[in-house]
Amino acid sequence: MPDPSRYLPILNSGRWFAQLPAEFAQALLRMAKLRTLQMGDALFLRDSPPCGLYALVSGAIRISGQSGQSNDAREALLVLLTPPQWFGEISVFDGSARTHHAHAAEPSTLLQVPHEELLAWLQAHPQHWRDLAVLMADKLRMAFVNMEQQTLLNAPLRLARRLVDMAQGYGQRTDDGSTRRVLAVTQEELALMIGVSRQTTNQILNGLKDRHILRLQRGTLEILDLQALRALCP
Repeated sequence: MPDPSRYLPILNSGRWFAQLPAEFAQALLRMAKLRTLQMGDALFLRDSPPCGLYALVSGAIRISGQSGQSNDAREALLVLLTPPQWFGEISVFDGSARTHHAHAAEPSTLLQVPHEELLAWLQAHPQHWRDLAVLMADKLRMAFVNMEQQTLLNAPLRLARRLVDMAQGYGQRTDDGSTRRVLAVTQEELALMIGVSRQTTNQILNGLKDRHILRLQRGTLEILDLQALRALCP
């Protein structure tokens, strides 16, 4: 099995891991197990028991929810995670079941820090609970921002804001100016994320395409002018 430390350059490109005390960062790598998923594979499902902390080192993971009966179910796509995101920390804190589904949006590689092993290490090193809490606090801040945007912004502004957030790794990348310009996201996924129809999403994207801000391709889009896209955001 490949040594998890081979993924250090990717992990260190993320703000949370790069700022961890060395003792905690090294322990996470020692405990980590490699996981690979094919497109569509489930990493975990809503109501499944805690299974640990994850770091995404390649690919993309869909975090989604679902409501209604199976024959009339509606999906809510909350976020499309890309490297070097860490996630799964809520269940580490409260020991409760998963709140959402996590599926591979494309072939993906992850590091999994097993739940019980991580809890045992934190019990022996309780000073590092705060470091893990910082990861959860970052997610909570982003959740509040998204709730505000969903309430106050119209669909074009919500879409522009979401694309900027995705390009910037949802605020998790280190402050070196690096961005992800090619986003592996479909129009249907964007529609689910901002809560509008696919037709409306298509109209907004084509407007950005006509202004030479985006280039649209099947299953992906490329941000040609990130500064212009940022200028559209409040």
